Amino acid sequence: MRTRKRKILAELRWRLEGLRWTISRFFGQIGKIKRHQSGLRWQMSELRWRLAGLNRTRRAKPGSLSENMAELPWRLFRNKRGWIASGFVGISALGVAAATAVVTPEEPVGMQTIVEKLAVLPEIISSPGLPYVYDDRVGPGDTVQSIFRRLGVSDPDALAFLQKDPEASRAVQQLRSGYSFTIVVDTSGHLLSMRLPTTASGNSVEISRNANSQPFQVSNTLVALESGTEMRRGIITNSLFAATEASGLPDSITKQLTDLFGTEIDFHTDLRAGDTFGVIYQTAYDRGAPTQAGRILAAEFVNQGVRYAVFLHTTANGHAEYYKSTGQSLRSAFLRSPLEFSRVTSTFGSRVHPVYGSWHNHSGVDFGAPVGTPVRATSDGEVTFIGRYGGYGKFIVLKHRDNISTAYAHLNAFAPGLSVGETVRQGEIIGEVGATGRVTAPHLHYEFRINDVAQNPMTAVLPNPEPLRGKELALFRENIRIQLARLELLNHHIASNKHEDTASKM
Repeated sequence: MRTRKRKILAELRWRLEGLRWTISRFFGQIGKIKRHQSGLRWQMSELRWRLAGLNRTRRAKPGSLSENMAELPWRLFRNKRGWIASGFVGISALGVAAATAVVTPEEPVGMQTIVEKLAVLPEIISSPGLPYVYDDRVGPGDTVQSIFRRLGVSDPDALAFLQKDPEASRAVQQLRSGYSFTIVVDTSGHLLSMRLPTTASGNSVEISRNANSQPFQVSNTLVALESGTEMRRGIITNSLFAATEASGLPDSITKQLTDLFGTEIDFHTDLRAGDTFGVIYQTAYDRGAPTQAGRILAAEFVNQGVRYAVFLHTTANGHAEYYKSTGQSLRSAFLRSPLEFSRVTSTFGSRVHPVYGSWHNHSGVDFGAPVGTPVRATSDGEVTFIGRYGGYGKFIVLKHRDNISTAYAHLNAFAPGLSVGETVRQGEIIGEVGATGRVTAPHLHYEFRINDVAQNPMTAVLPNPEPLRGKELALFRENIRIQLARLELLNHHIASNKHEDTASKM
């Protein structure tokens, strides 16, 4: 019994000691909390001091709100002292800090001016009965049907009239790529009038619907056209055709361009990406719209870094030709053949004569062609003989420079008005193929003579064209100054475009 009491008293003492230790620990925790609260008050004071310093710094050196807020954590926590608090106290402190950073009255509000463009609603004006007027140009491969589809014209009666009426049908057939035309259509898509150019000089045909909206009437008009100059430039990326199409160059000018540089550049094999061209050409305008392109005035082509340039120059005797910048004529002094399309039926040298059946020396080349085929002068020259001459039949002899002469035999007819002493130009028509004299079939006998001795025209070394000299060369250089300045302007634009393209790829 006594032993049991001792055990109970010992357990009570142990429990009292534990309670005393718990109470002591509790008061210790309360003291620690008070110390933490004191540290928190100090941290809050330091926080307010740093915010005030931040505001003073920003007033001295303004900055964006985002820059100052990004700098805030470094300014608040750059001291080495850590935040010693329990989880609850730490979360509360962060909450107070966040609230203080947001709602502190010392933090100025950032302002920004925003200008917004307001869309203006279109005002729809009802205009029943007003027609639509289209000014357009004939494109490559265009027909009346394709033009009507492109412009939204729905008028089977007008289409049938254009196909059946002789005068209207003739005007439609004379349309060429690049010609401009005018179409007036009512709100229902019916054709009211249509003016089609028939020539580049201003002749046109106007088809208009009568007042009773039944048949159409056709009238011919002559419009006074204005002449002007167009400048185009281009850069080869894939092909010459694609480059000229992108630069807006008419097809007729593209053909002239290839003819001018065809002897220097093979446009099938020599072209490279990055090659450039510049063209200055004449054009005719109808009420401000280009109707038809004329001749090239100047052109430049840079192929694989080599520059070629040609200029149109009218000489003192009134002949217009293309020259290089040095004054050298672009054309050859002589054409190899006096016929544009032909075949060689008998070569130069010994042969069995088709009429006599024996060997004879053939002093020229025979070109087979139908009767009436035009015969061209192969070079500039003077007519020294024209008429019948034995077995040659109807015969023409031209005298050229450097003791060279050419002869044309078996002609069917001479060019009207051609006589001895007259001068002809290279490519000018002097007669037509025939079968006069001793022949078995229609053909042209062509001779090329040096000092009256016949040479093979297919293999003879042809002289170079005579360049401009003296006063003519000085006049040429003076006349092309403006064209050179225009080409330089085109070169500047080409270089600028290349620079922009290069910059856009970087």
